[in-house]
Amino acid sequence: MLNQHKILRVFKLISLLKKAPAKSTRNIALMIDTTERTVYRYIDLINEIGFEVRKDKNNKYSIKHDDEGANECFTIEEASLIKELLLTSAKNSVLKEGIIKKLFVKSEMDMEANHLINANNSKIVAQINEAILHQKQVVLQKYFSANSNNISNRVIEPIQFTNNYQMLCAYEIASQKNKFFSVERMSAVVPTKNSFKYTALHRFEKPDAFGFANIDNKKLKVDLMLNLRAYVILKEEYHMVIPHIKLDNKNKTYRLVLEVNNPKPITRFVLGLLDEITILGSEEFLNHLRNSVGQLIQNNKVISPKLKKK
Repeated sequence: MLNQHKILRVFKLISLLKKAPAKSTRNIALMIDTTERTVYRYIDLINEIGFEVRKDKNNKYSIKHDDEGANECFTIEEASLIKELLLTSAKNSVLKEGIIKKLFVKSEMDMEANHLINANNSKIVAQINEAILHQKQVVLQKYFSANSNNISNRVIEPIQFTNNYQMLCAYEIASQKNKFFSVERMSAVVPTKNSFKYTALHRFEKPDAFGFANIDNKKLKVDLMLNLRAYVILKEEYHMVIPHIKLDNKNKTYRLVLEVNNPKPITRFVLGLLDEITILGSEEFLNHLRNSVGQLIQNNKVISPKLKKK
């Protein structure tokens, strides 16, 4: 059993390092429930088996993204269209079933499948569904917030999952707010005997592509042109943006057009990849970025980046 736990930690570490942002050994140790010394040994092992683990100037680690061939995958929409054509025009072909199976293996659809078959995630979903059924509070143990870069335990009253089971809407006791929590960032769920106390305050709203509800009744339009690297990083970090991205075959670029309820995630993403993104709109979003840059400069966190608009 001990060796199985070690193997599980190594696989979990590979998964964590593939997802932006880069992470410190301290945070990694907390997320996979081990020591920093062990994390360093696991990183050496992952390098030995062929992954390229990178360390940035802040001593944070990540696995290099394989950009080559990334644009060869079908999008969900493209795969669905091809399937529909096969079912109508080639319904009598003996090759039809084999093509359909290969089609969805070579598309972004397998991203969702990988998420659902993850054993730990399935256990977490089952525990939370049980808590919703019996209206019991639960504790999200060692929840990693990408927004605050913080790991902590969260006491919540779970309300409802999104359709793809990637996000959970819940009422957080400490902040007294309805929030969305990523299932991928939950290390474990601990059931409690405490019944719901804030049912009257529960509210479920469909989140935006970054997992935020429209609490303040404000939306911000974002229109960006991404190069291949920016596209790969964005879709790996935020799976729900995929339907909002369109490929420009002529220029080999990717256009992201959507409305967000909270500008923080997309702002952090844009400021981290300014040389690989062109801001097409909106003017309101561009002004928000300028204000954010001014605040960062004031806090001595960055050196005046250039915001470019086509």
